[in-house]
Amino acid sequence: MATTNTLARPYAKAAFEYASSANKLDAWSGMLALASAVMTDAAFSNRVMNPALTGEQKAQDLLMVCEGRIDDEFTAFIRTLAENDRLPVIPVIAELYEQNKAEHDRSITVEVESAFELDADQKQTLATALSKRLDRTVTPHVTINPALIGGVLIRAGDLVIDGSVRGRLAKLAEALKS
Repeated sequence: MATTNTLARPYAKAAFEYASSANKLDAWSGMLALASAVMTDAAFSNRVMNPALTGEQKAQDLLMVCEGRIDDEFTAFIRTLAENDRLPVIPVIAELYEQNKAEHDRSITVEVESAFELDADQKQTLATALSKRLDRTVTPHVTINPALIGGVLIRAGDLVIDGSVRGRLAKLAEALKS
């Protein structure tokens, strides 16, 4: 995975810098998401991996699928990726681009595991508190995990806040053992 990230990083950075300077961050986000979805299709991915096809043929295939939904600059970007045999890393480029965009927008999506369904007020209170702590606009993505017994487990990047009953019981058990 590190190799794929290493290959994708300069392209994601170049795409982000261009889109930022051209004031097209959202448009490029959508075009990258489209190209990424096409590239994750198993049949299309197998075709792109065919060594009998030239880079131009592979680019033409992708451009044909995306026709009408991408601009000229993005077309040139796809051709550059194809020339350098980097079409298979488009999903990683899209992911890294979105990370750069989130950093630029000072926003973050936070993974929240809850033992029970959270209502709109609870989600808003949680988002407001996390926004203050992280100094970013927070969008919570809530999943239900009954194994937590109660409370929430929050993951924001490399920050983990365990406010679950299961976590507290684990800490208590560890304290009793020592």
